[in-house]
Amino acid sequence: MPHTDADTIFLTGATGYIGGRLAPRLVDRGYHLRCLVRSLAKGRARPWSNHPNVELIEGDASDQDRLEEAMRGCAAAYYLIHSMDASNPEFHERDMCLARTCSQAAARASVERIIYLGGLGETGSELSKHLSSRQEVEQALRTSGVPVTVLRAAMIIGSGSASFEILRYLTERLPVMITPRWVSTECQPIAVRDVLHYLIAALESDSTTGRVIDIGGPDILNYASLMRLMAKTLGLPKRLIIPVPVLTPKLSSLWIHLVTPIDSGIARPLAEGLRNRVVCRDKLAQELMPHHCLPVEQAIDAALLRVGAQTIETSWSDAGVMPGDPDWAGGTVYEDKRSSIANATPEQCWKAIVSLGGSRGYFASNWLWRIRGVIDRLIGGPGLRRGRRSATELGVGDALDFWRVTTLDTNKHMMLTAEMRLPGIATLSFRLEPIDDQPPSTRITMTARFRPSGLIGILYWFSVLPLHSIVFRGMLKGIVRESENRENAAVPD
Repeated sequence: MPHTDADTIFLTGATGYIGGRLAPRLVDRGYHLRCLVRSLAKGRARPWSNHPNVELIEGDASDQDRLEEAMRGCAAAYYLIHSMDASNPEFHERDMCLARTCSQAAARASVERIIYLGGLGETGSELSKHLSSRQEVEQALRTSGVPVTVLRAAMIIGSGSASFEILRYLTERLPVMITPRWVSTECQPIAVRDVLHYLIAALESDSTTGRVIDIGGPDILNYASLMRLMAKTLGLPKRLIIPVPVLTPKLSSLWIHLVTPIDSGIARPLAEGLRNRVVCRDKLAQELMPHHCLPVEQAIDAALLRVGAQTIETSWSDAGVMPGDPDWAGGTVYEDKRSSIANATPEQCWKAIVSLGGSRGYFASNWLWRIRGVIDRLIGGPGLRRGRRSATELGVGDALDFWRVTTLDTNKHMMLTAEMRLPGIATLSFRLEPIDDQPPSTRITMTARFRPSGLIGILYWFSVLPLHSIVFRGMLKGIVRESENRENAAVPD
């Protein structure tokens, strides 16, 4: 479908892994973009959201009236919503409901077509629940009669993708791997840049309307070969891979959870899907949308280059529901508030604060943070391995170790909400207040709040309270020291 500057495209999943990369590329091609986001603050944190051709609409994909209103006037809609959390037993039903709702809203809004990114996999009873769900979403999107273009992909290789991170961490950390039999399963990986190409090419080609199109790179290989290729690219010795028949998807997902940054709820459907052969059935993609896809080795090289340069555009951890600020009214709320004055501007203090976490750590007692991260990982939480997407920048909705950025007002206020396993709700906030002195100075106030859940939560708070004087006091001192160092470096003698 040839496009003009007047074309308006509807996009769901705009703050997710694929949607967050697709949006700026559509804008660069002259499209007007209307994005449905659950949180305006999270949407506005994306650098492309300020473009005059981008409109953010806050709403939930389950609200058909809201969807219809948002879709009205759009030529096409991208549906990039899919649950990946096996810890939620209702994810399948919710996926079906959301897809049907979107389909009905698209029909009522007179949208010409829907484009959906699904998963490769042969049909049949042996298909994993995750891959079966992807194909059932395809059917649900067709219920209203709006033509649906389906692109089916296997493993997506790109910096920050869940599949890529599992592959990278397993290979880096385990010179000897006891693996399930799925390591001999064939797959056809595809680079994320090629997925984005096909998503845009499908929009701009009428011949793809109503078609199911398998997309993949030029290489077909099994997962053991992928791991060995990853080791070679990383410059590591050849990995010894020993397949055994006793590792179930559940055990595999728990092992992935312990060794990699990926949560077990996300790892399980991925692990279940690895037993299915995921290879393109035909060459329809090349016939309709001719394109030279990157070989696997080049795709891995490109992804590792971005990881090393800290220029990861989007990450698997971007997607999902963002925890809102807790309702602190009513009930017991414990608070630990500390403040200090730094001889630095708010701008320099802010730079120090937003550099917290990841490989940098927390300015003090990092060994205690690491222990807490290991404990959290062992009991099913994200731990510290999730890290952060960028070493220098944060946005609303970003993951930061076992925190999530839920409020961000540059040079003034940041709030982190804990996603670690806790018997309650915890936040950590930072406020900056400039002081009218010469030289410039800033009051930094750091506040930890905890709303316990029952007696266990109360006992937890008082058990960790003695550590606060070590961890939080040291962190605040470190922030002050870093702020003043930055200020001194910024102002010449």
